[in-house]
Amino acid sequence: MTAPAPGTLAWFEVATSDPDGAEKFYGALFDWTFEADGPAASGGLDYRNITAPGAAGPMGGIFGTGGQQPGHAVFYILVADVEATCAAAEQLGGSVVSKHLDPAPGAPTFAYLRDPSGNQFGIFSPPAA
Repeated sequence: MTAPAPGTLAWFEVATSDPDGAEKFYGALFDWTFEADGPAASGGLDYRNITAPGAAGPMGGIFGTGGQQPGHAVFYILVADVEATCAAAEQLGGSVVSKHLDPAPGAPTFAYLRDPSGNQFGIFSPPAA
């Protein structure tokens, strides 16, 4: 499988206070499978990678919010440089909601942006190899 190119839709996330219910719903509807990612398996962040039938690997995730934020779904675009893309979005009339440029080892840098109409989306760069 070829890695996604910068500028392509490369990940999505469903954030919910009921990750078990979301897993049951999306699993039954689309035949997706789920696997705990990292600390979730040991009591940390509740994040579950989603894999579609026939896919070579995960293409999204369910994030258990613990009721700390409203439920939502967001798509992520792969970019070469998160900081530069944030600056370009602002120059084009968008806004930066939050940036996460110093992640844990092995985690991607990412940011949440809003387009000029107020739609939220995410951008990310994979962790350095």
